[in-house]
Amino acid sequence: MPENYADLFIKDIMTRDVIAVKEDDPVEHIFELFDKYHFNTYPVINNEGKLKGIIDQDIMLEIIMFHHIHCTKHTHMAAVRSLGESAKEIMIPHPITISPDENLHDAADMMLKHHINRVCVVENDKLVGIISKKSIISELYKIKEAEWWSIFSCCC
Repeated sequence: MPENYADLFIKDIMTRDVIAVKEDDPVEHIFELFDKYHFNTYPVINNEGKLKGIIDQDIMLEIIMFHHIHCTKHTHMAAVRSLGESAKEIMIPHPITISPDENLHDAADMMLKHHINRVCVVENDKLVGIISKKSIISELYKIKEAEWWSIFSCCC
């Protein structure tokens, strides 16, 4: 495995074709996306492609279950979201982001620190991709596997 993770950049492995939600998309459409694609989080963008927030499974579950949870367990945000009709009204604003020019070490460190599985990749305030723990693990495993094969093939 490379000793210097500074040589491995987010832009080289990030997912560029991101399924995003528009600010004005109705909540019903967001439920359909969760059902169809099975991602844990969706970025919310405006008409110019600028990242405005994220919507995760917790928010959607909270909306579905709001009227089935005892009222003493309700929070103000849960109440507000339960009445939301669009992505803008239910999203988490100001998500954690990273630049495509950062290295994988920085992305992994950020994910571990904030206990998140995916980070929106932003350049000039615009969403340009997503980087996930799975992508980082897969990339580092490929490198490690290649090193194992090179060691094994030279020793036989």
